[in-house]
Amino acid sequence: MIFAAGLGTRLGDLTRSRPKALAIINGRSMLELTAEKLAKAGFDDLIVNIHHHPGQMLEEIEKLRQKGYKITVSDESDKLLDTAGGLMKARLFFDDLPFLCHNVDEFTDLDLPGMYRQHLESGALATLAVRHRPGNRQLLVDPAGRVRGWRNNATREEIITVGSSKKLEEVGFSGIQMLSPAVFELMTPGVYSLTSLYLMLAKEHQIMTCLHDYGYWFDCGTPQNLEKIRKHLSGAG
Repeated sequence: MIFAAGLGTRLGDLTRSRPKALAIINGRSMLELTAEKLAKAGFDDLIVNIHHHPGQMLEEIEKLRQKGYKITVSDESDKLLDTAGGLMKARLFFDDLPFLCHNVDEFTDLDLPGMYRQHLESGALATLAVRHRPGNRQLLVDPAGRVRGWRNNATREEIITVGSSKKLEEVGFSGIQMLSPAVFELMTPGVYSLTSLYLMLAKEHQIMTCLHDYGYWFDCGTPQNLEKIRKHLSGAG
């Protein structure tokens, strides 16, 4: 699933007239670049949620279908559901195999097939791509890479699912995750994020991480980061 329904408010004027997923990077939309990456990695049966400027999104998706991409649409134009709510709305799309969820504005050379294999081998409910990077909102993981909490370094708010946070390490979530279909049995419809779901489930269920401190990772949610990925992918960065 490609999460592409967000408003993209951090991109300012760009997203007033078009959805974030259709921001152009070296001649192609974020959505096309993400679909291409996932298809090349073997994730070639896609569902995309839409909300902001849905007509433009449907036009782009039809163009991608004409190029050979297999894409189903999950329409959230009436109400934006956040990641967990959006996934729950799309649940009938999925079968009994683990699957990938990928934010449309994350660009990385993370080894997706390798992450999928790790998820299968661990038997985890979910596996989250993470890396050591600065940021206020951080996941807290134990030495085995299991999610045990969350911290906001700006407000000092913490959510801890074990007795102590002393041996827990901060890592930043990369917006990419593998999930087992059993997660749907633990979800309800509504408007909420997958991160909040994981923190509710982490005490009783195995929420693991896949560390990728190698290579590159860009969150293209700001004009500055959008320009960085343009330069990087063009070979100028």
